Amino acid sequence: MSDQTTTDTPALVPARVGVLGGGRMGAGIAHAFLLAGSRVDVVERDSASAGAAADRIRRSVVRSVERGATSRSAAEVDAALTVGTDLDVFAAAELVIEAVPEDRALKEDALARIERTLPAASALASNTSSISIDALGAALRRPDRLLGLHFFNPVPTSALVEVVLGSATAPALADAARGWVAAIDKTAVTVRDSPGFASSRLGVMLGLEAIRMLEEGVASAADIDTAMELGYRHPMGPLRTTDIVGLDVRLGIAEELEAAFGERFAPPALLRRLVAEGHLGRKSGSGFYEWSE
Repeated sequence: MSDQTTTDTPALVPARVGVLGGGRMGAGIAHAFLLAGSRVDVVERDSASAGAAADRIRRSVVRSVERGATSRSAAEVDAALTVGTDLDVFAAAELVIEAVPEDRALKEDALARIERTLPAASALASNTSSISIDALGAALRRPDRLLGLHFFNPVPTSALVEVVLGSATAPALADAARGWVAAIDKTAVTVRDSPGFASSRLGVMLGLEAIRMLEEGVASAADIDTAMELGYRHPMGPLRTTDIVGLDVRLGIAEELEAAFGERFAPPALLRRLVAEGHLGRKSGSGFYEWSE
């Protein structure tokens, strides 16, 4: 009889990961997998956007190296990154994550285009924060290879990833996804496909009520946020969080949830006005607060 003990096998990231979209979220997702040891291919819509995405990712990697968040050098990490405009690069990927803006038609088109290049055994994930995985998978040939990987902004310092399972998602893929999340040093919560999932449904409800309170003159934005930070130990108040997420993103999620659940998720007029005026939060320089880089 053997006296050999068994140990848990460490979770591993896919050797090659693709990311469609190199904005703030896509760049953060690429950063996370690069630091965990994956080779990462980022695809953008044009050469100017690709150049901006490459700069964004490299700056983030340098900051992580300076903080001691990785034992690898910035040059070593950079050697594992490619940024371009050709979707065919995804033919070598084990996992591709779409990180395009939170628009159902845009995401449906993006996922369909990725699937046409992706090997049959590879995984496809959406970074959606509220759109149904089953709805996104309805036009795909292999919906069993699709799931949601909802990352949080800013990705490099956020500890959570929501793993969202559609009705067709293969159980083995769900297990693998939880392992990937652990391997990039984050915590997974698993939710079934439901409007707003867990985090967006709760977070948006709190954010919308805070906006209504500001609209009604109950208190200032800073005082509403401080009440939640000090009274309920939230690390950040709901209005500052909305600025970081993006007012346009919050509006889109609220509209999805209003369609599913009714009036309780109706976006306040103040939110609609600020988005229409271009006050989108940190990314535009102003929202409920003024921001500067």
